[in-house]
Amino acid sequence: MDLFCGRILINKDGEQVDPEEALQNKIVGLYFSGGWCSPCRDFTPILCDFYTELLEESEPPAQFEIIFISSDKSPEDMVDYMHDMHGDWLALPWHDPYKHDLKKKYSVTTVPKLVIVKQNGEVITDKGRKQIRDKGLACFRTWLEVADVFQNFSSK
Repeated sequence: MDLFCGRILINKDGEQVDPEEALQNKIVGLYFSGGWCSPCRDFTPILCDFYTELLEESEPPAQFEIIFISSDKSPEDMVDYMHDMHGDWLALPWHDPYKHDLKKKYSVTTVPKLVIVKQNGEVITDKGRKQIRDKGLACFRTWLEVADVFQNFSSK
């Protein structure tokens, strides 16, 4: 995925993950959030359910991944928030200054914000949170139509 090329992501256990491998041919939700923020703490369990249904309860698992971009005050706060509330998704390490570039690129001024992007970082919607709240799993099909994620699986 061009957006995270050359970067390292981490999983919930703090293990390093190669973004090229983890995000290949997937729609990506950039989740800008922080544990100190009560609207974030309200939405995160909803996002967990959405993620679990798409990845663990559908066959085959949906081509979708979330990357948490932390607005927490410290790396310890980020880890606590991830362990307490987050699904089994990925995160940009707290110390990575790239989070500031991402916030600027996607005009993130408040949290929580869920920006849904194609592999190349192009925005599908910056209203992921509202769409999940309003439409549930149905919004994923809309994102797929825009993203062309399955193009190399088409039978010609």
